[in-house]
Amino acid sequence: MNPARRTVLIAAGAAALTPALPAAAAAAADATGTPAGAAAAAPRAAAATAPYASYWYPDSLPAGSPGPGITWRSLKSWRAADDPDLAFNAATVPLARRFTPTPANPTARSGQARVQALVSFGPTSNNPSQGSSTADYYALTHWAYLDELVFWGGSAGEGLILAPNAPVVDAAHRHGVPVLGNVFLPPVAYGGQLQWTRDLVQRDATGHYPLAAQLVAVAAAYGFDGWFVNAETGGGNTALGTAMLGFVTELKALAAARGQRVTWYDAMTVNGTVSWQGALTSQNQAFFQAADTMFVDFRWSAATLASSGTKADRLGRSRYELWAGVDVESNGSGTSVNWDAIVPAGKPHLTSIGFYRPEWTRNHLPADRRAPEDFHAADDRFWTGRSLDPSRPDTSDPWRAPALSVADRSTVTSVPFASVFNTGHGLRWYEEGAVVSEAPWNHLGLQDRLPSRRWVVRTAGERPAVSFDFADAWRGGSSVLVAGELDQPVVVDVYATRLPIGVNTVVDLTFRGEAGEVDVELAMATAEPSAPGATPPYTYRAVNSVNDGTRVRSVNGWQTVTVPLTGLSGTVRALGVRLTATAGPVRWRLGGLAVRPDGTPTAPAAPSGARVTAANGGDLRLAWNTGPGTVRHYTLHRLLPDGTRRFLGATAQRAWFVAGLRPEPGETAARFEVRAVGELYNTSSPATVTHPW
Repeated sequence: MNPARRTVLIAAGAAALTPALPAAAAAAADATGTPAGAAAAAPRAAAATAPYASYWYPDSLPAGSPGPGITWRSLKSWRAADDPDLAFNAATVPLARRFTPTPANPTARSGQARVQALVSFGPTSNNPSQGSSTADYYALTHWAYLDELVFWGGSAGEGLILAPNAPVVDAAHRHGVPVLGNVFLPPVAYGGQLQWTRDLVQRDATGHYPLAAQLVAVAAAYGFDGWFVNAETGGGNTALGTAMLGFVTELKALAAARGQRVTWYDAMTVNGTVSWQGALTSQNQAFFQAADTMFVDFRWSAATLASSGTKADRLGRSRYELWAGVDVESNGSGTSVNWDAIVPAGKPHLTSIGFYRPEWTRNHLPADRRAPEDFHAADDRFWTGRSLDPSRPDTSDPWRAPALSVADRSTVTSVPFASVFNTGHGLRWYEEGAVVSEAPWNHLGLQDRLPSRRWVVRTAGERPAVSFDFADAWRGGSSVLVAGELDQPVVVDVYATRLPIGVNTVVDLTFRGEAGEVDVELAMATAEPSAPGATPPYTYRAVNSVNDGTRVRSVNGWQTVTVPLTGLSGTVRALGVRLTATAGPVRWRLGGLAVRPDGTPTAPAAPSGARVTAANGGDLRLAWNTGPGTVRHYTLHRLLPDGTRRFLGATAQRAWFVAGLRPEPGETAARFEVRAVGELYNTSSPATVTHPW
């Protein structure tokens, strides 16, 4: 990497973290002797402090003392049973299986170039485990084009090995995207010490690499999917290069046995020196062969990528296991890229794409223009392109957005399915259209499975604006807003799906109109489009214009209409809405969508064993055990003396930290309620906790 990027990364303590899987975390807890049902509780007495994502040095620590807020830790001495923050950092969402629908346009391809992103979601130290009280956050939502996310970062003064925090992993897994932690051995000029590289590749008396096993154990306990290894500390020799190759080989073998993966960064060569190749060459081929994939440094050219693809073919490897680095940290969608060297139009793709720091879409915005809608506008431009509609890409756009070249994927494959279009951050928190908290927030683990094609709008007339909006919501923090004249009927594609239709399947739509009058129809297709870019063969069911057996519930200005799928069979392959304006310009919101069996859904089981695990005045750590069945997330409330409930937050984990509580007048003990929220946003009875003041 060039010095400018490195200076920004390290001088800022740059980092990135990302957490864990679901069942894997429980299995790891079992393996360390902690009962699975109690894994959410801190395995050792923990201070009542805020939990943060974890970071380590391989073994030896720097000289001196860490800076404020930094904790120096050795990976070699880490044990899951001794990790006080494991309950906060273990992801709970399994890695979902994805399918590829018929592409939204004729130029997007499946089975060729893939997309990787190296993202710094926050600093190495003090990166919150459970979100924070601001909406100003890189709330990545375009997962449909991603194949691998690297939780990027690290610094010589904080730590070199980063475990992703749970919210990021849960959001990625919900959309079928694996997440890698980062092993960063920095250049000497930026504090790197060759001893740390030697520490990483040390061998034990049996000839094995103990830190390879530790990395795999961390990923299993935290529930993420493997490691990105970036060795850039110069000064090594052939012996060190040989040791690193042995380490990566063993890491890959151990990782594969646990369903994890390893990506190698094109920096260290087989002779132990650091020499970025910008290609697959004899100097890094052995590392590529030892790993699952390799990130090709930015020094590539059209010729070196072409030769790299050919070399991968000769090795019996897929050329798409090479990520061609595209540095977008400084200019984002304004970056000049030789796209024809990676994803040429009209020809097979040469390699895959490795985006470095696409969080530019947030970071480049001035402080007074970082509202969520500003970020999403820039992010949509980056991933979808100038047209902001993947079904009609602008091929003259110099920025070749992923939607132009790469087919989107979806994980919407089973019933019940529900979404309230929660993006994982917001200006307020809503429940059934009512504001229950005025505090801004972010927590990616609460993000829904979101529409993959944003936004496909089909109309013979003027195209309305379609976007996530944060001024109103049915639940969570956001809704989908359609605004415009609607001089002709408009169909908005919402989800590509593989949802089986039963004899009693129904669809719930929750929506509200703010301006104009509009007839709403549910659009459904049970077959694929005839060709890439073609319209799904929709049929339409009236929602609010005629009485055809639909059922309507109105709450806080929102309508929930239940539409039976009577007469349909097979599989729902696309869902959308058709809007026809009957008066005036329209502002219409879609707040929720659910596909489910008819009837009242069974509420999830209540949590059990709710308890305070640590307390320091008004700073508390809470934990609980999960009940049987699937839980989307948990909500926490404080029960006040007058009987009202105050919303504290929501999380997919089985632990929560709350700070700064104070007794209410006459209150001798604080009372808390924890509820499980199911797939259809139905809630359990509460588990209660009392904490004396």
